[in-house]
Amino acid sequence: MLSDSLVESFRAQLAAVGLELADLRIGGTQARPLVQVRIEWPPAEDSRRVTVDDCAMASRALEAWLDAGGPLGARYGLEVSSPGLDRPLRWHRHWLRFVGREVQATVAGLGRVRARIVAVPDEQTVVLEPAGAHPRPVPLAGIRDARLAVDW
Repeated sequence: MLSDSLVESFRAQLAAVGLELADLRIGGTQARPLVQVRIEWPPAEDSRRVTVDDCAMASRALEAWLDAGGPLGARYGLEVSSPGLDRPLRWHRHWLRFVGREVQATVAGLGRVRARIVAVPDEQTVVLEPAGAHPRPVPLAGIRDARLAVDW
């Protein structure tokens, strides 16, 4: 699990170039971590799509920070991309941003469901309406692998 301070450090580096952190995952090995960063433009620029040039800009900014003594050591792999159509919903602010949209998520007590985000009454809870069921409050801590639903 990522520490809040590590997530905030990555957020700050991206904010310096005008971008936001959409997702952060660190895998790989202890000797050579693989950092996967998904970026997005702030909600005020919601219609603006992330381009390859945006990813390159973010990658250069993050590399400069990481190479100058960032939190991962000297050896790391870095991947920077857009969140994509089926973007993950990782943090409270994502749930707020996408009220009214449908998600695919693994929910404690429900399993894998497709549901509409009805409301986000507080920082710990989201109200989901699974297909064919009544809306119900769900603790955000009980939701795993939530992504915007996409109909292909």
